[in-house]
Amino acid sequence: MGWFSSGSPSPPLPPKPADPKPSSDGAYVAPNRTSRALCYEARDAFFECLDRHSILDPITDKSAADKACGKLDEEFEKNCAGSWVQYFKQRRVVEFKKEQTIKKIEAEGGEVYPPGRLPPR
Repeated sequence: MGWFSSGSPSPPLPPKPADPKPSSDGAYVAPNRTSRALCYEARDAFFECLDRHSILDPITDKSAADKACGKLDEEFEKNCAGSWVQYFKQRRVVEFKKEQTIKKIEAEGGEVYPPGRLPPR
């Protein structure tokens, strides 16, 4: 059953793991696999809610995002580092704009090459 099906509600996400501890060189210890998985699940649930409500940018459209998906945003912010939350929200908009640009180029008959691959001469 999917996350947002009409069946039984999905279980709540587990509590956020402890904040990362600084290492001996002052940098923070990277999150482990479980922490990353919780973050990605919370992010995906929040973004699915934004998609359902046709909200692209949760930073610019904060009031609409809070009204429609506030609880999921709280879970997202609780389960991810603040810098990750900001990055993922900004990246969502950048990826959308990139997809729209690619569609426009292809509609005009142009070709889009993947990064690192140049067109043949």
